[in-house]
Amino acid sequence: MGMHDPSARGPMIAADSPFGKARGMVFPRVVLAGHGVVTELANACRQFDFLDTGAVVTGPKTAELVGRRAAEILTDAGFTAPVVIAKEATEAEVARIESEVRAVGARFLIAAGGGSKIDITKVVAHRLRIPFVSLPTSAAHDGISSPRASLHGSERTTSIDAAVPIGIIADTEVIVQAPFRLLASGCADVISNVTAVLDWHLAVRLKNEEFSSTAATLSEYAAREIIDHAGSIKPGLEESVWIAIRPMIVAGISMSVAGSSRPCSGSEHLFSHALDRVAAHPSLHGEQCGVGAIMMMYLHGGDWQRVQATLKTIGAPTTAAELGVTGEEVVKALVLAHTLRPERYTILGDNGLTREAAERLASRTGVVG
Repeated sequence: MGMHDPSARGPMIAADSPFGKARGMVFPRVVLAGHGVVTELANACRQFDFLDTGAVVTGPKTAELVGRRAAEILTDAGFTAPVVIAKEATEAEVARIESEVRAVGARFLIAAGGGSKIDITKVVAHRLRIPFVSLPTSAAHDGISSPRASLHGSERTTSIDAAVPIGIIADTEVIVQAPFRLLASGCADVISNVTAVLDWHLAVRLKNEEFSSTAATLSEYAAREIIDHAGSIKPGLEESVWIAIRPMIVAGISMSVAGSSRPCSGSEHLFSHALDRVAAHPSLHGEQCGVGAIMMMYLHGGDWQRVQATLKTIGAPTTAAELGVTGEEVVKALVLAHTLRPERYTILGDNGLTREAAERLASRTGVVG
């Protein structure tokens, strides 16, 4: 649906008009979260007036967890919904899945899987201009509801525009079966919103960047919810998924409001992307963003110890060793980070950190011992 956010400055579209700002926003129409809600999948699809032919995009493992069950639920309700098995989120795999989806004549998609399967589906849906429903099997980052997708290339990971799910069905009974590390990573990703929003405010003051107070408030709310309830997020506890999944969805929606990833992606994400490039064995995206947030909060002069303590409470990494990377790789990533998205101004500035400053930052925050 299209709405206008009065707190955001959009592009001028009518030079002869006294007021010509415009912005389109797309949000999920239905969000169902809780125990056993996968059974509502067919009802949701009927509510969306989906045509009778769709496809369930899932992975080899997640097909057994919920993908085939999703297809059966749709088939029992009169839909045709073959299962399409996807692998890693690469451009080549997106092209292959797009070809398969075209071949079966799908007019809607169900993304039943983890982050990579949802990313593939949202890109295919975007390119084919058909709706999709997000049915996550894990919650490793805020991509469940965001309008962005990450595709892995031979040398780098790229973030591209993608479709926003028309519906999200987050079954806590399914998600709790995923390794707890994935949930902790997703929580760390949302916690890192605190530095992303600080960077955004900085860019407004120093670069006159456009700003949406609505998007920033949603992003900060999501982070605060995780921080305030960190003590209740524990392995094997379905209620932990319930606590964490809603802020993750809100974080994704904040990006739809902003029209970019700005409210949830700042210097801490640049650090994570840089680490992906320089590390021999990078860690999970959310884990890296959490560690990045510790260091970037230090640069902002904020309460980095609270970020660190919250990550420890949840069980997310706070050091290079816990990420499985070397101190040298952390330092290299810190020095490289500002070059990755020069149009996105952050606390790292236009010139970035010197090696000496990066070493001191990593040491002062305990990321490198």
